[in-house]
This record gives sequence, structure tokens and C-alpha cells, in this order.
Amino acid sequence: MPAALSVRRVESKADLRTFITFPWTVYKGDPYWVPPLLSMQKHRLDYAHAAVWEYMEGDSFIAWRGQQPVGTITAFINHRHDEYWNERIGFFGMFEALDDQEAVSALLETAAEYVAAKGATALRGPASFSTNAECGLLIDGFDDPPVLLYPYNPPYYQRLIENAPGFAKVMDQTSYHITLENAGQAPKLQKLFRITDQNNARRGIVVRTADPTHLAEEFTLLKDIYNRAWEKNWGFVPFSPRELDEMVDEIGKFFVPEMAFFAEIDGKPIAFLLGLPDMNQALHRAYPRPGKPELITLLQLLWHWKVRSKITRVRVMLMGVQEGYRGIGVEAAMFIRAYQAGATLGWHDADGGWVLETNTAMSRLVEALNGQVYKQWRWYERKL
Repeated sequence: MPAALSVRRVESKADLRTFITFPWTVYKGDPYWVPPLLSMQKHRLDYAHAAVWEYMEGDSFIAWRGQQPVGTITAFINHRHDEYWNERIGFFGMFEALDDQEAVSALLETAAEYVAAKGATALRGPASFSTNAECGLLIDGFDDPPVLLYPYNPPYYQRLIENAPGFAKVMDQTSYHITLENAGQAPKLQKLFRITDQNNARRGIVVRTADPTHLAEEFTLLKDIYNRAWEKNWGFVPFSPRELDEMVDEIGKFFVPEMAFFAEIDGKPIAFLLGLPDMNQALHRAYPRPGKPELITLLQLLWHWKVRSKITRVRVMLMGVQEGYRGIGVEAAMFIRAYQAGATLGWHDADGGWVLETNTAMSRLVEALNGQVYKQWRWYERKL
């Protein structure tokens, strides 16, 4: 008979360590899981210093069977989301669990009670902690490691959440695999490249790479375009100034100027695309874990990135086109430049995503570049 179940709030440093290190129990022996840096996980839950907590409030909880942790969850209110969408939505994230339906149902109920007490009318997730970060539950595509900043989870999570009272799908998002190596020689793509070049000349579309000597200014421009381009996208939350600072600090460490593009018409920036090397390929080999000095992990990460590079894939992480300039070939112009640059840099594959299931125009564009859907994530929601 299993030990009695309890769900308790994270209160002490020991609780926080248990919460942060619990995933190593869940994913023990999983060949595809890419463990995060412990310092980054700790920072995400640093309510006093992490940028997202300027406009959020929340609590983290651990499910216990006796003295053994069996699940974790963070329940939170994103005030920036609610103000932007005029909603009262609570969220759950940092969700990990053993295959224990009672524990998962109890964790989700605890999260529902927390956000309901704050006035939320629904509980949505998983998200850690918005559409600007890791979000959605992986429901298809478990046969290779996750790409940079994508969530990963065991297949049984879908069953556990869908069997919990009241939860139903609210949105799916997909990711596309694109082969770069030698693929540009295909006649179909050669024709697409020619048509795009002709359209660029006719409409005055100019695509330039980012200026690495003015990185802060370029990221500010990216944020401004992103916030305008995505303003009507489901679940969107605008970047705050501090979030931008954190993003520049984090992404700047492995930023590749040749994979950051701005599209302009008559000198006016109207779109951007940001591709990043899939650092998860190096992190998977460095394999951070509790008890291992992080300095050693970082040195190994640097080795597998810069010295004996194991990175063969790029993720097209962010893209946005301002309203009024969509549907005239700007998206294709940037994607093709990224496609060509990735191949030139020696990467074999690209990940194009994620793409909301409602964004059929983007899906058609990626599919025109021979993109194939290879991963799918799902958002769930429970009305309160």
C-alpha cells in the first residue's frame, strides 16, 4: 500500500532544493532529457530578483508520499497577461511528476485553489512562465532530445493531466524539422529562392543581419517589433524592460549575428527573425546534475560548443512581422536568408517553431521549405 499523500508549499531552502532537483528523479535513465543548469532553475524561482516576478505572484508546491517527493508544481497569476487580455487566468508550471495519478490530481487541485483564491476564473498550463519561455506539454515527438528552450516531459504526463478533473485542450503548437544540408539544391527550393528574390526587388524588401557591435540596441529593436507583431497572438505577453535585459544577458552568451535578421522597407525596420544554435546538444553532453560543480559543467559545455562542437542544429526561435506588412513576402525573405545562413554556417538541421495551430500562414511557409512537423505540444485549461 502506498504511503499517505500530502501536498506542501515550498517554504525552506531544503524544500527549494528538493523542488529544483526532483526532475533528476523523474528522468533518471531517460536518454533524451536535457537537464537544466541548477543555477538557472533556482533563478526562475527567485521571486525577489527574476524579471518575470515583477508582474507575477505565485507559490510552489511539492507532493509527498511519506518522506519521498513524487511531484512538483508552481501556481501563479500573471498580472501582465490579465491586464493585456482583460482576463482572470491562473497558470501552472514547473510541473514534474512520477506516474502517480492521485499525486498529480492533488497538485493540480492545489494550483486551482491557489489561483481561484486570487480571483482567477480558469487554470491554464503548463507554462514556465509564459509564451516567451518554455510552454506547453509535449504530446508527440519523444524520440529525440528537445531543442533549446523547448519543454520535454515523459509521455505519461498527457494521461495524468487529461485524467485530472476538469482539464481539456485549449491550444496546440507544433514544431517543424527542416533539413539544411544540401537541401537548397532541390529544384523546388531553387524556384522558391528565385521568386523571393524577385519579390524583394519589386517591393523594396531589404534583409540585413544584426550589428554585433550594438547588441543592446538591436535587441531593443527586436523587442519593439516583437511586441507589435505578436500583439494579437493567442497567449502573448509583451516583454517587460527587465525581461529584455535578462534575455540580452542570457542569449548574448551564444548569440550568432549571422542568424539574426531584420527586414526593412525604405529603411524602416518592419520584421525580424532570430535563430540560435541548439545549445541543448552541448548541454546534453555536459549533463549538469546535483552535486556536480557547475563550473565543470560550464567548461564542458564550452568544450562541446566551441572546441569539439557537437552542435549541428539551429532553432528559429523568434520571428515577427508588423501588421500591414504581412502576406507580401517578408516572412519568406527572412526565412530563406536564415535557411541559407544556417547551411553556410555548417548546421545540418533547423527547427522552425513553435507555431500555433491557428497560424496556418506560417505553417504553409515552413512546409514550402520542406519543413516536416516532428513535435507537438498542448496547453490545457480548467474552468474554475
